Amino acid sequence: MTTDATDLAGDTYEKLLALLDERGAAYRVIEHAPEGATEAVSALRGHTLDRAAKCIIAMVKIGKKEKRFALVVVPGDRRVDLAAVKALYGGTYVSFASPEIAEELAGSPSGTVLPFAFDERLELLVDPGLLEHPEFFFNAARLDRSLALSTEDYRAIAEPRVARVSAA
Repeated sequence: MTTDATDLAGDTYEKLLALLDERGAAYRVIEHAPEGATEAVSALRGHTLDRAAKCIIAMVKIGKKEKRFALVVVPGDRRVDLAAVKALYGGTYVSFASPEIAEELAGSPSGTVLPFAFDERLELLVDPGLLEHPEFFFNAARLDRSLALSTEDYRAIAEPRVARVSAA
């Protein structure tokens, strides 16, 4: 990650905390060893995988000329169902966005993508399975810091489109 990407991730982290504080969200900051893999960071944070937000940016082609980007958030014990994402958009093709595009849209490096869409080019799609617990966990635009966030506050602030977008 370049210095610019590091600066961008720091800005994204500060933007997230400012938004949560402004809206009175219930959250906790958890500091841990640097880790981006869902299984490993969930163990560091001390919770089950189904309470972790796995955040992936997908690119969907709609016809020959239009493409859309979706920030797809699923429970950590599941995988993104690209066919379901494609169907939601009526797309002709779907794939994971390239790492460069994903980092630009997310404002943070891979492994630290937030379950919030701060870029207007991203639509936020959240699998209902993530919303079953009173709080969930995610890396907060940094490999060494995570948040535990109230699910109710998350839904009110992020206003995600909720749809089944995960598979076992």
